[in-house]
Amino acid sequence: MAKFTDSIDVEVPLSTAYNQWTQFEEFPRFMEGVQSVRQLDEARLVWKAEIGGKTVEWQAKIVEQVPDLRIAWRSISGAKNSGVVRFDRLGDERCRVHLELEYEPEGAIENVGDFLGVVERRAKGDLERFKTFIEHRSHETGGWRGTIPKSGSAR
Repeated sequence: MAKFTDSIDVEVPLSTAYNQWTQFEEFPRFMEGVQSVRQLDEARLVWKAEIGGKTVEWQAKIVEQVPDLRIAWRSISGAKNSGVVRFDRLGDERCRVHLELEYEPEGAIENVGDFLGVVERRAKGDLERFKTFIEHRSHETGGWRGTIPKSGSAR
């Protein structure tokens, strides 16, 4: 399994960044290649994205969610992936967003793309686009403050 870890400092309050990250259906606005994210219930999501020139769809489950601290997920169908996003307060109007991804490239195109660092560049760009998106708005498009207790294998 391939791994990616990065973080970015964002000039908004921690709760603003966290609340925006809970708005999964907004992800296509700042995540490259993501065509849609549909939330089935508080813990299950259906993703549709373009990867290596083809459209793929998979389901993911949020396996832990703690307001203003972390959201962890893992795929339950389709491409194998999991991850966690963590939020650290750096001041009243500043926070750090940490992203950790693990994914299993499928097929020759994805393996070549992984070798060339495509996923890492895309994820790094997604963090930068999230920063721009939330800083220019200065407020979240919504937020879900519920808790999902840790289950299964999350980091």
